[in-house]
Amino acid sequence: MSLLTGFTAGLLLITLSELGDKTFFITAILAMRHPRRWVFVGASAALFTMTVLSVLLGQVVAVFPQRYVESVAAALFIGLGLKLLYDALKMSGGHKLAHEQADAQKEVEQREKGVMVWSVRAVVLEAFTLVFVGEWGDRTQLATITLAAANHPLGVVVGATLGHAICAAIAVACGKLLVGRISERLLVSVSGALFIFFGMVTVINMS
Repeated sequence: MSLLTGFTAGLLLITLSELGDKTFFITAILAMRHPRRWVFVGASAALFTMTVLSVLLGQVVAVFPQRYVESVAAALFIGLGLKLLYDALKMSGGHKLAHEQADAQKEVEQREKGVMVWSVRAVVLEAFTLVFVGEWGDRTQLATITLAAANHPLGVVVGATLGHAICAAIAVACGKLLVGRISERLLVSVSGALFIFFGMVTVINMS
């Protein structure tokens, strides 16, 4: 597929999938405790590294016949999209991302326990480590791998990186206002619809 398709899919899917997940809250909580710019640097570096690794994994998968790769990618996108929509239907309208926020708070507190003095290097490293570990194996990584297998890798890298940077910037700048106020039902519904949409786009491009 074209570079533009990979860029657009990466930007939209990652931005909406990343908003409100655990690493979003980790970044927001860290930004309340430390200088925002250094938290942003650490979090963005971790997300960029994870994006590049995911795209490389997607390129390994891409060595198989393209039609098979696209078929599996379409099935994964549509299947994950349907699961997300099903999960959204089971949520109450006022459901919040309390569990993600609680997990993020716990991880930050465990990491910072007993530490009294923080340097720039320590803040950047903490943000990088917590965000990188938190991103490993979640649905945004799976989405990036799948996108990279069926789309132009450079487009996916640029789009996903921009999407991650947007979410990190929102978390750092507005995290205190957003914590506890994001509707999980809305985010999951929109994410599910987007996954299905790009799954259908993949099917159409195969024909």
